[in-house]
Amino acid sequence: MANKTELGAAALDGGQIQFCVWAPDARSVEVETYPSQEDIVRHSMAMDEQGVWRTALAGEAGLLYRFRLNEEWGYPDPYSRSQPEGVHGPSQVIDPAAFSWSDAGWPGLDRDSLVVYELHVGAYTRSGTFDALIPHLESLAELGVTAVELMPVCEFPGRRNWGYDGAAFFAPRSVYGGPEGLRRLVDAAHNHSLGVILDVVYNHLGPDGNYLAQYSRSYFTDRYQTPWGDAFNFDGTRSEWTRRFVLDNASMWFDEFHIDGFRLDATQEIYDGSEKHILRELAEAVGDRQPRRILIAEHEHHSLRIVTAREEGGYGLDNIWLDDFHHSLHALLTGERQGYYERYEGTTAEVAGILEAGALYEAEEARALPRDRYTFCLQNHDQVGNRPQGERLSHIIDLERYKAAYTLLLLAPYTPLIFMGDEFAASTPFLFFSDHKKELSQQITSGRRAELKRLWGEVEPVDPQTETTYARSILDLSERDHPPGKEVRLLFNELLALRRAMAFRTSPRAWPVSQDAVAMLQQEGNIALLVVANFGDRAEAQMPEHVRALGAWEPVLSSAEERFAGPGVDLTSLAMDGDSSVGLPPRAAVVWRSRA
Repeated sequence: MANKTELGAAALDGGQIQFCVWAPDARSVEVETYPSQEDIVRHSMAMDEQGVWRTALAGEAGLLYRFRLNEEWGYPDPYSRSQPEGVHGPSQVIDPAAFSWSDAGWPGLDRDSLVVYELHVGAYTRSGTFDALIPHLESLAELGVTAVELMPVCEFPGRRNWGYDGAAFFAPRSVYGGPEGLRRLVDAAHNHSLGVILDVVYNHLGPDGNYLAQYSRSYFTDRYQTPWGDAFNFDGTRSEWTRRFVLDNASMWFDEFHIDGFRLDATQEIYDGSEKHILRELAEAVGDRQPRRILIAEHEHHSLRIVTAREEGGYGLDNIWLDDFHHSLHALLTGERQGYYERYEGTTAEVAGILEAGALYEAEEARALPRDRYTFCLQNHDQVGNRPQGERLSHIIDLERYKAAYTLLLLAPYTPLIFMGDEFAASTPFLFFSDHKKELSQQITSGRRAELKRLWGEVEPVDPQTETTYARSILDLSERDHPPGKEVRLLFNELLALRRAMAFRTSPRAWPVSQDAVAMLQQEGNIALLVVANFGDRAEAQMPEHVRALGAWEPVLSSAEERFAGPGVDLTSLAMDGDSSVGLPPRAAVVWRSRA
């Protein structure tokens, strides 16, 4: 049987298709099938005591269909696996068992060695498809990342979108290549020893193409409001069906697409007053049925309960995005203090404190949890895309400080996230883009203007609706092979190789060396690694006693080396043998290894 969930359309043995849909308040439901362009055939369905309508028909995968409610109008299947004509078109019967997987040897993700690479399928290549990504997997694996994180790929309206306006949760985006394209991508990734993490949105549905309420208003509640409209109903009347919708969706991605984990969007907007929060139920379902799968949460307020063990009263997810490192270091490097950065001093002392604890405002709670529970980044789709011109950090500061900052990130014991193109300091921006119908597009543009005003003051945003905005955001992958991108990529490669070789898991010691430099020391047994990132001019750094006590220090690399597109540095001059001070090259990071 192809479909492991009961609801939706399942191709059965013997050339039959079973259709099931929950519509408890409907007077009648029919399956409206389209055996050809000209033909429409309607089939009655019978309802059980739970409000589920069922029927089985002769047919095969590829058949187009809708569910017709109350003899009035046909809507896409809420559990549709494919929407070849978009969110408003008919659904398509898919047989997941028809795909021949070749990833039986893939062991799954290892949380301890996780290095995440976030990308947008439509903006990574000019073709903007799942298949177009496949030739680039080898390059990503060689870089040293272990998992590719795809921004949301479920069906959304229009031709281009960030994906957070998804309206058909179970259907991979048709313009990206649909369900078969996604399967080919995941299968190929696993054969390159790369996991695939999917960004999923369980806090709301997009406003265009959202037909779920036609089947039952119980899927939503007006007792809570998200910034994007009605919240999902996880704790009210009939909420068990909303919970099932989410859990079935999660199971589908794992079972039918071999997805290795989720990044759960804006979990602070998932409202649930139930005894068992839906996030905990999801973690239990994944942990019990899906070994070596990883659940990562975004939470604006950094609620560490999300990654606290279930037996200790938490939800038991594996990892949470903590933005303090990004916000504080960004403020230090750029001097910006508005928007995301208004609560941050942007000092080396603050950055050092975050490196030690894992967080700034939840520091004591964060210290008690393992370092691999937290994802750190220098930027992600939000931090770049929510700037007026989609500027990357490498567009705002000089390349030398950019490389120094990434040296600090990639050697810290937290889960690092690299945003697409960062590994070669991409020249292209990443702008917010969408393709909504006229009425909604005006609201989106207006909302975008208000959001940017809140973050940056009076600025004129780039129009998200134009084709040009999207086109400007597509990476130029040829930059990987030419200076300075080629050399920056080499630095990333060597840092990630060093990260694998050292494999530190414990909390680092970190301290401000000066107002422009921060140091981070990691030690396990006789092995120690010291990183000093100097974001200012050449300086003499005094090494504290706990560093000198570890004996001689051999310089491993510096971001200022010519092979990394730097101005050049004499590494031998940076060796430390009981010295109390060392000269730090300007705007550079230096990495030492203890020879003791």
